[in-house]
Amino acid sequence: MAPRFAYNTNGVSNHRFEDALRLIADSGYDGVALTLDHHHFDPFAPDFERRTEQLAALLERLGLGLVVETGARFLLDPRRKHEPTLITPDAQGRERRLEFLKRAVDVCATCRGEAVSFWAGVPRPGVTEEVAWPWLVEGVARLADHAASRGVVLAVEPEPGMLVETVDAWRQLQVSVAARGAAPVRLALDVGHLLVTQERTPAEAVREFASVLGTVALEDMKRGVHEHLPFGEGDVDVPSVLRELVRVGYDRLICVELSRDAHRAHEMVPGALAWLRARLPTGAEVAA
Repeated sequence: MAPRFAYNTNGVSNHRFEDALRLIADSGYDGVALTLDHHHFDPFAPDFERRTEQLAALLERLGLGLVVETGARFLLDPRRKHEPTLITPDAQGRERRLEFLKRAVDVCATCRGEAVSFWAGVPRPGVTEEVAWPWLVEGVARLADHAASRGVVLAVEPEPGMLVETVDAWRQLQVSVAARGAAPVRLALDVGHLLVTQERTPAEAVREFASVLGTVALEDMKRGVHEHLPFGEGDVDVPSVLRELVRVGYDRLICVELSRDAHRAHEMVPGALAWLRARLPTGAEVAA
């Protein structure tokens, strides 16, 4: 089966929501990675359930699959980027993040999406890992049970600089959540992040974690620098990643994330897909 690609709406943030979805669909993508945000499907705006049903119908008309992303910068707090999180010291803040993530799960369920991707958050100054870790485990366990009740795949994304930064930290979190008797949590693998943490090559990570991949994000990135780049401008061996994804039988959406290029989305959306399709592995390469 040929790889299936999606485009993240954080890379079309200058477009109206429906215009962004139509651009993605018309460019030939199989799906969309929807970053819930104030301008692209605000989960806290009125008529949440009705709007979600309308979104499901629109995605079906456009023939787009769905991964729900939750990395909006200022949706929950207009003055603090990505706050509050599941490791915010304020318990009410952690509950607000959990409510947001539960709504993301509900969107995914109604729209019959493939997964919800989220991250742990950055510890506040003075908050140690020993203090933050139990908060994270509790929040993820509660969210995992909600996702399981809705039939939604939940995937945690290791993010440079956050409490869960590496795939090994994700594995530790998975074990901790399972120890609480909660539903399973999968891995949201952002390929470029592996060049920042330099813990494994992207192809090695795909091979090692193939059985637990909930979703995969793809972009280019320079080694040691956390900046999402257009394909061909960084150090990611993208063809080897595509080849390994095909080899392991990964059939879920591969989500292109170019959040810094929204100002030229009309070029980047179709251009990224053309670049990827030109580098899809042949049968001989997969078998080698």
